[in-house]
Amino acid sequence: MRQVVKLRLLFFGVAILCYASGFQFLPETLQISNGQLLTTAFAVLYFVFLPLLYWLCIIKLGKQKLWKLLLIFSLSSLMARLSFPVEMASYFEFITWLKIPIIAILLGIELFLMVSIIKALWQARSLKGDPRINILQQFGQADERKRSLALAIAMEPASWFYAIPRFSRNHLPSITHMNLLSASRWHWLSIACATVLLAGASYVAIQPWSEITAIIVSSFILYGLILIAANYRISRHFSIYRQGDQLIINNGVWGFSLVKFDQIQRVIVSPPPCENRTGVIHFGQGESSNILLKFKQPLTYFGGFGWLPKEVKGIAMVVDKPKVLADLIFDISDERDLEVRKEHLQSSRTEDMSNKMSKDENDMQAELTC
Repeated sequence: MRQVVKLRLLFFGVAILCYASGFQFLPETLQISNGQLLTTAFAVLYFVFLPLLYWLCIIKLGKQKLWKLLLIFSLSSLMARLSFPVEMASYFEFITWLKIPIIAILLGIELFLMVSIIKALWQARSLKGDPRINILQQFGQADERKRSLALAIAMEPASWFYAIPRFSRNHLPSITHMNLLSASRWHWLSIACATVLLAGASYVAIQPWSEITAIIVSSFILYGLILIAANYRISRHFSIYRQGDQLIINNGVWGFSLVKFDQIQRVIVSPPPCENRTGVIHFGQGESSNILLKFKQPLTYFGGFGWLPKEVKGIAMVVDKPKVLADLIFDISDERDLEVRKEHLQSSRTEDMSNKMSKDENDMQAELTC
């Protein structure tokens, strides 16, 4: 698991613990003993500790935008409105004023999404590639917010495109396959069963309070089966393939990267083991990567369904046919007459890089230090 993902999980775990503790221990009124002390302590947790932790884990180390701090302050204000004593909760009444405009905005977005989804699904009948790739190519180098919104919209038709075999029957063939946990049938079956059980449990838990809400929540959870099926089929059949002058690398449905062949500077088969290469992300299950791609300049990996882009200098993978992928890149490099010629790379196909490495490759390893 990448360090950035671990930090996000750490923050979400701590946030859930803090908010749950607030609902559990905060008194209903300040008139009881220690009421003011508890309220002050949780106010510090909500509005000082959690924003600082969010800034450290998500914004600074995760390299996200500073304006996203508004998200945690808004969430803390909502939790304070619901969990603080009545004397203090009234000061956070402003958060409820936003309810009507937020609902109106959400309904507008939902309508826009429905129209976009129906149009995209109709067009998906004859598509030969991932709808996310097609939309991303249309937007080009648009600003991050527009690009993230476009990818979020594209996730819906992409899920249906991959979940239904008939839609993806014209998909480009894979070059090789990554060794991903999500590519196994038992993983797909266990996640699907857990989703069905969670939907049933949510209905049983919410139904006494509101049957309509219970139906909406359980239906939303069951809808996740489409995403689960898409994740399984992407991981199993379409993890790495070529589309024109690009190499498409899919880390399941969670994230992907478009790598132009002329941006690949080096290819190393069976690279030396190294857990924390600077600027390099790792895909696949295994003790160590069996192929490493180094880029001439940082490229974007679109993680978190496209919402969490990350600049990377290289991609390390565990694949079933590393030499087939390396040969393809070498051949295309010859066709494009890149600065690194095939005869200089020929020995890297058969020699162990940890035992014998040229001066150029030593320079590269210095860049990708642990």
